[in-house]
Amino acid sequence: MNIFVGNLSNEVVEEDLMNLFSQHGKVREVKIIRDLFSQQSKGFGFVEMPAFSEAQKAIKELNTFDLKGKKLKVGEARAKRDGGQRNNRFGRKR
Repeated sequence: MNIFVGNLSNEVVEEDLMNLFSQHGKVREVKIIRDLFSQQSKGFGFVEMPAFSEAQKAIKELNTFDLKGKKLKVGEARAKRDGGQRNNRFGRKR
């Protein structure tokens, strides 16, 4: 299951999330989203956990968990949108 982790402090690195989520089960991958040029964190990331039950437990336990001075927002990640394109009022791509 892919898990969204928001409200990350700028000091949080992938290893911090790996250590935190590993307490609740196996973690396959951790990715903090960063600005392309400055490499500064955008304040959110994703954690992939292969076992659904472990991922659900991690979401329940870690939502609002205080990590480096900020309360995490943790939930199931939603599917990626259609490449960022928006529809105009007639339903056509811009």
